[in-house]
Amino acid sequence: MSRLDSFIRRVTAQRACLDYAAQLIDGQDGVVLEVGLGNGRTFDHLREIMPDREIFVFDRQVASHPDSTPDEDHLFLGDLPDTLARAAEDLPQPAILVHSDIGTGNAEWDARMAEMMADVLPRVLKPGAVVVSDQKISLADAEDISLPAGVQKGRYFFQTYRGR
Repeated sequence: MSRLDSFIRRVTAQRACLDYAAQLIDGQDGVVLEVGLGNGRTFDHLREIMPDREIFVFDRQVASHPDSTPDEDHLFLGDLPDTLARAAEDLPQPAILVHSDIGTGNAEWDARMAEMMADVLPRVLKPGAVVVSDQKISLADAEDISLPAGVQKGRYFFQTYRGR
């Protein structure tokens, strides 16, 4: 498969997962977290499909298009373990949806980041929260959700957090 076809398959799966997640949380209170701003495409999509939701973004640095960059009040910059821990204190309410796109292509690094996310995410989640991720995050007290139609298993991961 060409790199172009792989990219198209990835972003198509990403859009399908985000659209499905938005349906699953409709009518529930909670903020949305975008972990890994990158160029801002998925942040921009989340704003479009959930215009009334407060969306907080996490990344090491801003590299997004200016039109797809959150305002300063909704941006946590720095290392993820630190910023997610700080968010547990600073968010106005727990998260009902997390989209995590932190994969780098380096399997060892990605596994360490997913393990860290599994440890830290429960601090910011509310029971019933949906976690959509490009890496398998083994959250304790979470249950896998079936992927939307057309999304290949292993391309994205979907779970709901039951809470403690």
